[in-house]
Amino acid sequence: METTKKPNAFQRVFAIRGMGQVITVTGGLIVLCFIFGLLNSNFFNERNVPILLRLIAPFLLVGIGQSYVLITGNIDLSIGSVLGMSCMMSATLMTLGVNPWVASLITMISCVAVGVLNGILVAQCKIPPFIATLGTMTICRGIAQLVNNNQNTDSIGKAIEVLVYKDVFYYGRNLNFQGKFLGVFPFEAVVRAEGPWRFLNYFNIYNTVFIVLILWLVFNYLLSKTRTGRYVYAVGSNIQAAKLSGVNVSMTVIKAYAVSALCAGVTGLIQCAQGGQGTMDAGLSYELYAVAASVIGGVSTLGGQGILLGTVVGACVWGVMQNGLSIAGAPLAFRNIIIGIIVVLAVLADVVVRSGRRSTRQKVKGAAVSK
Repeated sequence: METTKKPNAFQRVFAIRGMGQVITVTGGLIVLCFIFGLLNSNFFNERNVPILLRLIAPFLLVGIGQSYVLITGNIDLSIGSVLGMSCMMSATLMTLGVNPWVASLITMISCVAVGVLNGILVAQCKIPPFIATLGTMTICRGIAQLVNNNQNTDSIGKAIEVLVYKDVFYYGRNLNFQGKFLGVFPFEAVVRAEGPWRFLNYFNIYNTVFIVLILWLVFNYLLSKTRTGRYVYAVGSNIQAAKLSGVNVSMTVIKAYAVSALCAGVTGLIQCAQGGQGTMDAGLSYELYAVAASVIGGVSTLGGQGILLGTVVGACVWGVMQNGLSIAGAPLAFRNIIIGIIVVLAVLADVVVRSGRRSTRQKVKGAAVSK
């Protein structure tokens, strides 16, 4: 009696859909970090690493939302404007005396409503996603400008509720609580710049990172372990087959766009806490950052393929490139050119790989028919 050999741990990892590209991009990320570390020794020091994580966090968050939409075979160009609307709306409400948590709730409801509208326009009204989200992008940017009469807001203030809001969404750190190490000892006295305990700064992580990590865990579970996640992949892989299988395509697309808008809204709240005010240019180019984080990490622009672990790696590549080139003293224009080239090459690689797989399947079918 023959027994089938069970796959080992490595084989099981590589069998996960999209894991091969994630591992490849991770290798590239390690090479990038090595190069930037050689160019400037400050890249790996205890001050820069927490800053790098703080830089990566918003890229990852908008990348999560864009990944959901891309996997369904669509795209969301309104992410940056929804982020800007969130930042301006929440800050304006706070400057008018609204409790920060009430302002945040009102803002998030508005952002998710935009996501639902995007989903309805694409799934039920059959408007191409590029056009639908381009329209809502313009609308949301207009709302961001209108809420405070076409100008940036004043400071959101220093009331205790506002300070707590800013600590929760951005400035709070796990080791440095209100200037004290673990909330007890003066932080600078313990973790001095040249002292023996300065390595603890590596673990002095901003709350933004933990917020994004928690949201990633939630949305990764939904995408990889639930029926909704399977429907997202089914819609992106073959929408007609998904319909025949009983998948509610419209609801699945609406949910994907709602996730995208929610992630953009939270990122807007983070930027409001970071700057202490609302700025009308908040979120500019973030739709590009979201696409870059997703595509570099292996999420296909053609739908049906990609995992959120890849989005983490893609966001890290994006953040490392921004931070490393900045530390190396590269001009902003040069940085934009390099990063743009990487995005184009990542999309091109995806198209080539998908085309190769399609032609291989057609050859196999043709050979089977001829026999």
